[in-house]
Amino acid sequence: MRLFSLAVFAALGASAAAPGAGGLHVKTPMRDGVKLCANVFVPPGGGRFPTILVRTPYGKGQSIGGYQAFVDRGFAVMIQDVRGRRHSEGVFDPLKQEGPDGSDTLDWIARQPWSNGEVGMVGGSYLGIVQWQVALLNNPHLKAIFPVVSGGDDYRDRFYSHGGAFKLGHRLLWIADNLSVTGYQPPEFIKLVRHLPLRTADRAATGRTLEFYQQVMDHPSHDEFWDALSVLDRIKQVQIPVFSVGGWYDNFVESDLEAFSRLRRQGTPSWTLVGPWPHNMSVPITTIDYGPHSSVPLRTYQLEWFEYWLKTPPAERAKRPFGRAPARIFVMGANEWRDEKEWPLARAREVRFFLTSRRGANSLEGDGQLVRHAPHHMASDRYVYDPKNPAPTMGGAVCCNPMVFPWGPMDQRPVEKRRDVLVYTSHPLRADMEVTGKVQVALYVSTSAPDTDFTAKLVDVHPDGRAMNLTDGILRLRYRRGLDQPVASKPGEIYGITIDAGVTSNVFKAGHRIRLEISSSNFPRFDRNMNTGRPQAGETEMRTADQAVWHGGARASYLSLPVVPRGGRK
Repeated sequence: MRLFSLAVFAALGASAAAPGAGGLHVKTPMRDGVKLCANVFVPPGGGRFPTILVRTPYGKGQSIGGYQAFVDRGFAVMIQDVRGRRHSEGVFDPLKQEGPDGSDTLDWIARQPWSNGEVGMVGGSYLGIVQWQVALLNNPHLKAIFPVVSGGDDYRDRFYSHGGAFKLGHRLLWIADNLSVTGYQPPEFIKLVRHLPLRTADRAATGRTLEFYQQVMDHPSHDEFWDALSVLDRIKQVQIPVFSVGGWYDNFVESDLEAFSRLRRQGTPSWTLVGPWPHNMSVPITTIDYGPHSSVPLRTYQLEWFEYWLKTPPAERAKRPFGRAPARIFVMGANEWRDEKEWPLARAREVRFFLTSRRGANSLEGDGQLVRHAPHHMASDRYVYDPKNPAPTMGGAVCCNPMVFPWGPMDQRPVEKRRDVLVYTSHPLRADMEVTGKVQVALYVSTSAPDTDFTAKLVDVHPDGRAMNLTDGILRLRYRRGLDQPVASKPGEIYGITIDAGVTSNVFKAGHRIRLEISSSNFPRFDRNMNTGRPQAGETEMRTADQAVWHGGARASYLSLPVVPRGGRK
């Protein structure tokens, strides 16, 4: 969203000066004849320079300060409106255009008298996504990229999720703010996200039908359509150095880290930095104070990166590796930065907390517990999921306007008062416990519906009772066999499922408790499952579903945490 873009660009140190301040307005021809507009800034004195390319849908002329640091260090800077946005010609299609257009722009830069043919790319969110799309094409002029909060998979990051549910709030907010026809005022957020059917939500948000949104609705499963768009599925094609930046409360962080890991395994130079941030990288988050060092001088990282890859001769680079640890992560709770050599951490060990209850785990008033040993007696906790009254989203890795869709850590107790939210809590910890890595929840579930959702949320319960969310996930039951294998469920049949509940790095301090919430909605972070089993895009009918979560005996449901031993060697 525009609000997001300004905040992120400020954090990244971006700018676009007016022509009077030295900027040149240029039009760059694409292979099909469409011309894209850009501003170019060149260091004084003449010569040929390495170039920093920024490609944006938010406007090349926003006066937001900071890229002057690159010019001062001897880089040319080019800021370009992507196809179909602001001053550029053509039709905006975020699913298809950015790779070819970016590659054509690189070729154009290399032909200019102010360019030495060496180009790097920088930017956050959409401005990071476009970098990945160009990197896949192996244009010889692109030497390194620095994507920030950008993700690597269109299905799992931008539109759907690791569990197959549609990222409703994120997508509708973004298109309402950025793609509305002139003068059109979208309805209030809560009315917009409740619009049915989903198929026409693009028109409700913008006043027109969007071709790319209709394509997204046509492909709710991870099929060949998404295979052709995924960076992660084609990561072997990326052969240039990558420095990615993410946030523990950003909706792209899981695939940011997966891309880093895959690149390292295949031998492609890759570094990453992950802080305690939401999508706009703002600190501090008002609900938790992570300390004075939770922010980082990101511009310094960028300048170091491009000085090394665009200006340092190859022979010198062979003798002097890039001077940062492969991974630098912020450990929440401990509130400290730590250098790592890998992701996931090899020294982390799986620790299971098993779900149990006697009277029932419904709400904070229930007696749901997390225990270290699987109970012998099999039982179940039951609730009714009604899509007309879904459990509301409170914070988390959402996007992109915190004024209408708050993000980050928030006290979850208002949600935990609901009877359709199962609450399982550990005893107070006797010692600190660090959880760093992927969180998973293995459940045995049954439902009365042919399709439904199950959600999971990891919560850090403070001694004063505050229940602060860390990470969460969802599984659309039809995708229990895989995102490419939708299959209906049989009413009453018990299924073993695994919910990918995201990644985090947090120290549960001594005296804190670990909590797991289980429900069937997290709205509007994800769309509501209508429980009919029919395609969600065109559905307007809502049905209630009788849900059961089984635990103990042969149906031992559990929370799986990657625990880092205290004092363990890196």
